[in-house]
Amino acid sequence: MSRRSQRHEDEGRNGRDASRRGRPGSSSGDAASADPPDDGAGTAGRDSAPPPRRDKRSSRWDEHRKARRQELTLATIVAIRAHGADVGMSQVAAQARTSKTVVYRHFADKFDLYQAVCERVGAVIVGKVQQAMREAGPPERTLLSGVDAYLTLIEADPDIYRYVMRPPTSERSSSAGGPNDFVGDLTSFIGDFVGEIISTELHRQNRDATPATTWGHALVGMVRSVGDHWLTVRPDVPRETIASEIADLAWFGLLRTVNEAAASA
Repeated sequence: MSRRSQRHEDEGRNGRDASRRGRPGSSSGDAASADPPDDGAGTAGRDSAPPPRRDKRSSRWDEHRKARRQELTLATIVAIRAHGADVGMSQVAAQARTSKTVVYRHFADKFDLYQAVCERVGAVIVGKVQQAMREAGPPERTLLSGVDAYLTLIEADPDIYRYVMRPPTSERSSSAGGPNDFVGDLTSFIGDFVGEIISTELHRQNRDATPATTWGHALVGMVRSVGDHWLTVRPDVPRETIASEIADLAWFGLLRTVNEAAASA
C-alpha cells in the first residue's frame, strides 16, 4: 500500500473514532467549541449553565460597599445640617473625610445620593408618624398625635426637610408621580395609612367608610402644605399651636361630615 493510501485510511479511521465518541475529531479536546446536536440529544441536565459561584471575597466586597454607602449617607445628613439644604458634594466629601472621587465611586451622581438620604429620612418619618398614631388612643387624639409627630420631625431638622423636598436636577429624576418621586411616594404611603385608620373607626361606628381613603390623603396633603408654610412664613408660631389648629379643623370637619351623612341616610 502506498503512503498516500495509508494516510487516507488512517485519517478516515480517526474521523470515525471521533464520531463514535460524540465529539469532533480534533486533538484540542475543547468541548466549548463543539456545535450542539440539532435534535438536542445528550443535553439533559445541561440546558442551562449554573450561575457562577460567588467567592467569599466578592461577598465581603459587597458588604463593604453597602456599609460604605451607609456611612456616606450619614455623612451627607450631617453635612446638610451644617451647611443647609443646598449642600455641595465637596462639603459632603469633607464631612466624610474623603474625596469627591470616592463619593462618586459609591453613588452614580448627586441624585443617587439624594435617593439614599430620602430612603433613610422617609423610614424615620413613616416610623414616627405610625407609632404616634397607633399609640394615641381616641380618634381625635390619634389625629393630633400624627400631625404633631410630623411637625416635630420637620421642626427638629428643617434643612433635612428642605433637602428631601427639593430633589436635585438629574436625567434620572422625574416629575411628580414618576418612579423617582420620593415626596409623592411618601405622601401616598402615609395617606393610605391614615385612610386605613379612618376606615377602621368608621366601621367601628357602623358608618360608611367609602370616603376614608380620600379623607386620608386630603389630611396628609393639608398637613404637608401647612408644614411648608409654617417653616417658611410662620416659624415663630409654636409647633403645638399649628398642630392643634390642623387637628381641630380636620377632626371637626370629619365629624360634621360623618354625622350629616348618617342623618341623611
